Amino acid sequence: MNNFLRDCGPVPVELDGEGRFVQPRKFFVPAYVKAFQEGVLQERAAQAVESLRSCRVCPRDCEIDRFNNKIGVCKSGRLARVASAFPHFGEEDCLRGWNGSGTIFFGWCNLRCVFCQNFETSQHGEGTEVTAAELARIMLDLQDIGCHNINFVTPEHVVPQILEALVIAVERGLRLPLVYNTSTYDSLESIRLMEGLVDIYMPDFKLWDAEHCRKYLVASDYADAARAVIAAMHSQVGELKVDEQGLALHGVLVRHLVMPGLLDDTCEIMHWLATTLSRDTYVNVMDQYYPAYKAETEPRFAEINRGICDNEFCHAIELARAAGLWRLDTRWRHVIPRGRPVWLPWMRAREQKEARVNAN
Repeated sequence: MNNFLRDCGPVPVELDGEGRFVQPRKFFVPAYVKAFQEGVLQERAAQAVESLRSCRVCPRDCEIDRFNNKIGVCKSGRLARVASAFPHFGEEDCLRGWNGSGTIFFGWCNLRCVFCQNFETSQHGEGTEVTAAELARIMLDLQDIGCHNINFVTPEHVVPQILEALVIAVERGLRLPLVYNTSTYDSLESIRLMEGLVDIYMPDFKLWDAEHCRKYLVASDYADAARAVIAAMHSQVGELKVDEQGLALHGVLVRHLVMPGLLDDTCEIMHWLATTLSRDTYVNVMDQYYPAYKAETEPRFAEINRGICDNEFCHAIELARAAGLWRLDTRWRHVIPRGRPVWLPWMRAREQKEARVNAN
């Protein structure tokens, strides 16, 4: 086994807080184990699946009969669609560790982000529909190959299907922490269903201003929904805690992608996190924005058709610190010449995509 984290010395202060946020691994049991033993998980799963008959799984409130494969905004019917599942080494260090985060990417989405970097999956529906037993098998396979957690990516629209599969997976021996990795357009009812089942919530708080939410996410009520569900998540699991080796066990980890020209949104989000949740909230201020999907091709989004600059990202970090947040993820920090885009790998990603197209 690669001793990647073990060789890095003590848990970083951003995670540690002088020991306040370290939980001994030997005392950790995934939240869903007790819920399964008491029959709570089974009851929640049955309740969630039944709710598909008049779906209000997310704030879209379509109220269509997904149980019988009617399709609403998220384009998902009775079964979840899985685009990919693998040990992911691109997540935060506290999730990826040395064996990777057991990431399951779900197809389709209830948002319509014009800048989505995974639009083939979220908007074009890449992937294969899976039964509950098949989804449970995926979780167990990720556990078997040594992943540190099970990481559900874009799960907002498939909460019932996840719970249905979780019953089977736990019965067959699943014992890894669950990561609920969401775009944060969830219903409060879904988050309440997950209480006592999810160990780590990872909401991505995208935008604050209602007009920005309407234009770039096609969901003007996004920020209202995000504030409500993040507060609920925090009330359930509190601040992020890690084990002795820095691996996340329990709590909330908030992501925020810095976007070009939208630092006012960043300022409001950081202030809200610090004052409404806690200054101890663990936050990953992300710099990897690049123009994709409609942001790259449609003139009406010209203002976000560029990468962010180093001064924008530095300002975002300053805003977080000024708000009182101190547990800031540091994995991607680096110094580059003034005026250059902060996140250069997006250029390589585009070049690689173009090379694949040309090769075909």
